[in-house]
Amino acid sequence: MAEEKITRKLTTILAADVEGYTRLMRADEEATLRTLGEYRDVIDGLIARHEGRVFSTAGDSVLAEFGSVVETVRCAISCQEEISSRNAELTDDRKLRFRIGINIGDVMVRDGDLFGDGVNVAARLEGLAEPGGVCISGSVFEQIKHKLSIGFEDMGQQDVKNIAEPVHVYRVIMGDDAMSPAEPDKAEPFPLPDEPSIAILAFDNLSGDPDQEYFADGMVEEITAALSKVRSFFVISRNSSFAFKGKPTEIKQVSRQLGVRYVLEGSVRKSGNRVRITAQLIDGTNDRHVWAGQYDGTLEDIFDLQDQIAESVVGAIEPKLRTSEIERSRRKPTTDLNAYDYFLRALPHAHAMTQEGNEEALRLASRAIALDPRYASAMALAAWCYTLRVAQGWVDATHDETHEALRLARAAIDVDKDVPEILWLAGYVLGFFGTTPEEGIDLIDDALRLNPNSAQALVYGGWLRLYNGDATTAKVHFERALRLSPLDVNAYRTYAGLAFSCLFLGLIDDAVSWASKALHQNPKFAPTHRVLAASLGHAGRLDEARQVVEQLQALVPGLTVTRFGNETRFRHPEYFEVLMDGLRKAGLPA
Repeated sequence: MAEEKITRKLTTILAADVEGYTRLMRADEEATLRTLGEYRDVIDGLIARHEGRVFSTAGDSVLAEFGSVVETVRCAISCQEEISSRNAELTDDRKLRFRIGINIGDVMVRDGDLFGDGVNVAARLEGLAEPGGVCISGSVFEQIKHKLSIGFEDMGQQDVKNIAEPVHVYRVIMGDDAMSPAEPDKAEPFPLPDEPSIAILAFDNLSGDPDQEYFADGMVEEITAALSKVRSFFVISRNSSFAFKGKPTEIKQVSRQLGVRYVLEGSVRKSGNRVRITAQLIDGTNDRHVWAGQYDGTLEDIFDLQDQIAESVVGAIEPKLRTSEIERSRRKPTTDLNAYDYFLRALPHAHAMTQEGNEEALRLASRAIALDPRYASAMALAAWCYTLRVAQGWVDATHDETHEALRLARAAIDVDKDVPEILWLAGYVLGFFGTTPEEGIDLIDDALRLNPNSAQALVYGGWLRLYNGDATTAKVHFERALRLSPLDVNAYRTYAGLAFSCLFLGLIDDAVSWASKALHQNPKFAPTHRVLAASLGHAGRLDEARQVVEQLQALVPGLTVTRFGNETRFRHPEYFEVLMDGLRKAGLPA
């Protein structure tokens, strides 16, 4: 018997399936199969129209390949728009909502069928997509980001089943969420704050070395922190400003989406010991240039250069403000520039919110501390990373992990209590692990007095208040954080916090809504599944609650009500009982 020939090629894969297909079949097999057949005809026709080919179908799933990445994405959007239109004519129990994932990769070909990680990644992306949505890999994004007038939400690096390396994932913004550069009026703008409002975009790296990207990003982070301390300013969080990084954007669009009047953009060129930073300030409401400047110096001058830019922005926007209102300490955060470099390198890994990123951030922050044992910012960042390892379930809360996190947090605030970022990072660590959460809350409140524009301080302060039994204040903090960071790629933490707040305040429908939003952005954040299951349990939506419990147990094998009760940090008696009762109703085993 002749051996089957296997060849390889690079192609674009589209994977689609129906959300809740088993549940729909259980409710009404004939109606579900009939609707599925109609929708499959629609999908097959659109795939053919966009010059694709279906190579596999099983049950409710479809796998297709395309020669063009752009046509694949166009096809996916057309499919979702057509299905959404047809669903509008059906009752809720008859609607079929497809999820679609797209990847470009090398595949094996045998008898017209395709195999390999190129296909597997597309299937995993489909699992990350929300019903009616489309998720694409980073390789697809790089191919289409300048070719299609659609928006994207950066979901960061995602660990996916049976794939060795994390996959960078983007969500295609569709429907009511969509706002392309070509159609800016589709989005409802935020009202401009009464105070001067500004967003600082990621600066371009002109060093000719992609590895210097961290340095340019670090400059923006420092400038954002300095401007945030001006109490009469409204400053958008770095996480939301960076949502535009690497994308074709118009300043008016940025201004509209973030709800700010001013936008600061610029570039960084680093060559050896020399640094050149250029910046320009633009009024986004009329696209008028307000101010532009160029700053040259050496690495030894870098903190002064950052101060000069922040002061120039303040002076250009609000001439009556004294530059001293930046309240930036004139002493350098460290005298060791190599330590500062390691700290800057750690920041993007910490922001990635992945286990691998967390480990790399810890490694780099530890090297910074080894070079400068009194580098408070590096100590606070390392303490926070240790805490996230436990909070995210990446490691167990061992004595060593807890002790090291608390030691670093206390050491950081012993060195410097005047830097907001140090205060909120250390405050969350002490509130999470410490025996007196009030101490952590007080430190975060101190951070907010110094920097009222810190969305991160508001989010982590909100979580500590939930643990401590104050859902009302927590809800206010989470809502303020969303306004300061409306495009945050890690907003699922804020959405989940709002869901818990609403659950504890008896706003069950709102809790379900916020938890669902959090789940769509990050389906691997276990607290979201817990609050969604409990909320659905209290709402009497038991079939949906059981599905969420199944997903939760896949994330946290062996989880029971008793185990969760022993591990949870929600120790307020009333909140504790609301959670436990909701999880029991949802079907989590005792």
